Amino acid sequence: MDRVNHSLIPSRIFGSLELCESLVVIWDMNRQNRKIADALTTEDLWKLMLRRVPPIVSEYFRGGADAETTMRANVRAFQQSLTTAHGALKFPTLDMNTTVLGQRLDVPWFIAPVGSLRSLYPKADAVASRVAGEFGTVMALSTLSGTPLEDVSAASERGCWFQLYLCGGRDTALRGIDRAKRAGFKGLILTMDTGVSGMRAMHARMKPMETAAPFSGLGLGQMIKLALRKLSLAPQMLPRLPWLIDHFRDGGLIKFVNVIDDNGNPMPYTDIGSQLAASAVTWDDLKWIKNAWGDDNPLIVKGVHCAHDARKAEELGATGVIWSNHGGRQQDRVPPALHIVAKEMPLVGETNLDFMMDGGIRNGTDILIALSYGLKAVGVGRVTAGGVGAGGYAGLTRAFEILRSDLDRAMRLVGVESIAEIRSRGAELRRENLLVGYSHLPPFEY
Repeated sequence: MDRVNHSLIPSRIFGSLELCESLVVIWDMNRQNRKIADALTTEDLWKLMLRRVPPIVSEYFRGGADAETTMRANVRAFQQSLTTAHGALKFPTLDMNTTVLGQRLDVPWFIAPVGSLRSLYPKADAVASRVAGEFGTVMALSTLSGTPLEDVSAASERGCWFQLYLCGGRDTALRGIDRAKRAGFKGLILTMDTGVSGMRAMHARMKPMETAAPFSGLGLGQMIKLALRKLSLAPQMLPRLPWLIDHFRDGGLIKFVNVIDDNGNPMPYTDIGSQLAASAVTWDDLKWIKNAWGDDNPLIVKGVHCAHDARKAEELGATGVIWSNHGGRQQDRVPPALHIVAKEMPLVGETNLDFMMDGGIRNGTDILIALSYGLKAVGVGRVTAGGVGAGGYAGLTRAFEILRSDLDRAMRLVGVESIAEIRSRGAELRRENLLVGYSHLPPFEY
């Protein structure tokens, strides 16, 4: 009898495990892609994301601050907005292009900054950038991303914008700005509404930071406690085995690779709370950031709620403003983003700013309504998360196809041929809101 070569057993075992993992991932991909192809709304994709991704991850993207009043109001504001409808019209083609900060976009939306996107899908930031480029628009990459910004820029055909937090202090931020410039990013977004991180209670109750903590430096009792905490996640992880395999194949727990400290190390995921608390942006910061980014490069201020702050941003060198309440994730009981646009934007007065917004956009009619107030473009965040989480490239491509089809249909029914016409005829396209209360509206899903 031949002797068994025991040295080969581990490699055979590991090889078999890798093969099994690959088969599981391929089977799930084929099954998920069929479901994605059948999706008719972005909500359908969101539901697919919730089935694929464990709650401790998906809740980060779903949740809002405190009682989630503002998060829901963002969506309700659009649901209660009415439009005109003109009959006897037929347009052979529609023009969906818009120009923002001197850059032409083939569709009037961009990917709003979404932190930790890589937790939904492998290399998700680069995947999203690729899809955005294929649709002729841009991705705004969050500082809190798990994919090197160089890879994200290289994946796009249209360039990207970089959204900046001051995590790690001024020197760290300057390194990020320099990397973004060298990688070819075309715009810098400075987020102004994160003086502290908002309280998203449901996600906090899941104790994500405690679960993500490493074992290093712990005593035996603490290690056992942490191990049991991690094992307690098994009931939500095992039914989502394809996600789990993808997650660990992609490097496991996110490190924020675009926040590099003085020693050349990326910021750990567990540092996010303390770093955001220490990175509040002031108007003085805008001055040196503008200088570092360059006077000729577009600088966008995000998280603006009032005309006063918009004017201040322009005085200090901003070229664009994103009206935003952070998707209702930072401060509750502030007005919905659409109402901020409707009330505050006309008060800015004469300006050279390009105006955008995010918060509450779920379909093409929402986009048309937002643009009717004179905006250049809108940002989509939760729609992006839903598409990416549902199935990476296929999921986000389907999400953008749905948005484009929705907007095409809405434009034809309202009776406009271009985005420019939506902006110029804005008030004419809207109807007075006679919808009072929520009983007539669909249930709030995301």
